[in-house]
Amino acid sequence: TFMAADFDPNYASWTPGVIKRNAEARAKSKILSNMKMITLYIDDRPLERKESVDMVLTFRNLHNWLKAGLLMDVFKKSYDVLKPGGIFGVVEHRAFSDTSIEDMNKSGYVTEKLAIEYAERAGFVFVNSSEINSNSKDTKIYPRGVWTLPPTLRLGEEDRDKYIQIGESDRMTLKFIKAK
Repeated sequence: TFMAADFDPNYASWTPGVIKRNAEARAKSKILSNMKMITLYIDDRPLERKESVDMVLTFRNLHNWLKAGLLMDVFKKSYDVLKPGGIFGVVEHRAFSDTSIEDMNKSGYVTEKLAIEYAERAGFVFVNSSEINSNSKDTKIYPRGVWTLPPTLRLGEEDRDKYIQIGESDRMTLKFIKAK
């Protein structure tokens, strides 16, 4: 069974609109229309039954959870639902190693060190990293942080071609397991 977690509708004023847009996109997809949807609540509710999931993957979410003070909570909830030996995969915009948390919150880039530390504090064991999502053209220093780059292009037409040439962000890809 493929499950996806959607936003808690109480997370922010913009989440109900995103939830609606996501549901409409899923309804139009042959693949995604059959998945089970769960909610990533910002309270004490678990993601799913304890030790009931084989794998948890997250793509470009750590910066949001870090800024909201929810990163450790999400990692712990992910750990709790995984079966022993289950995999936790993380893809995130990669910050320079000396980036402060304040700058991570502003830029949308997160250090590998911070991601690994939080995952290990939640109980995960780091297995390996991959460069499959790296982008050496990404300087990581932009007027509107990572959102300056595609797909967001927050500056609109200003230097659009330049940012399209850079492409999407440089990303870390990390693999962890829940020890047996």
